[in-house]
Amino acid sequence: MFYTTRTNDHGLAHDPFKAIVSPRPIGWIGSRGEDGSMNLAPYSFFNAVSDRPKLVMFSSSGRKHSQRNAAEMGEFTCNFVSRHLVEKMNISSAAVPYGVDEFELSGLTATKGQIVDAPYVAEAFAVLECKVTEIIVPKSLSGEASENVMVFGEVVGIHIDQAIIVDGRLDMAIARPIARMGYMDYSEGSDVFEMFRPQL
Repeated sequence: MFYTTRTNDHGLAHDPFKAIVSPRPIGWIGSRGEDGSMNLAPYSFFNAVSDRPKLVMFSSSGRKHSQRNAAEMGEFTCNFVSRHLVEKMNISSAAVPYGVDEFELSGLTATKGQIVDAPYVAEAFAVLECKVTEIIVPKSLSGEASENVMVFGEVVGIHIDQAIIVDGRLDMAIARPIARMGYMDYSEGSDVFEMFRPQL
């Protein structure tokens, strides 16, 4: 089958776009607002975009609470979503009013960052502390603004639980990272194989 995205006439029960672009890491974003309220929310439009400097990006559909807090305070955390925390991550995705503490709602421990004044999930195997570098609204070919808002942050501090370090590397069989697939589907990334680039 083939269809153009202009008409989006795919004939399927659900739009397959996000199922094709998968698996996607989950940006479990911890933030604090100017009023002192804490927020924790997962984003499936998330990834690392640079290693030097270390930059990550999350994208929210509209100006949601995490984006608002990141814009107000200039800081946020990215918390590693592992299999043992996936149910709590899902609870934190509930659409609740601004100011509701999803850490408390999910039964998680909020801990203040070492460098940033944003909370992180103490139970997470790894955490990135980030400072906002830019916030942009992407545009289409015609120049029309996307409904999404992209927040870029530089990683200024990294927490890693010693429990997932084996022989100097993060052991994904222990960490059991969770990724977002299409629809309401998720996958676990603990089935790992190694492959090296060819030397031509």
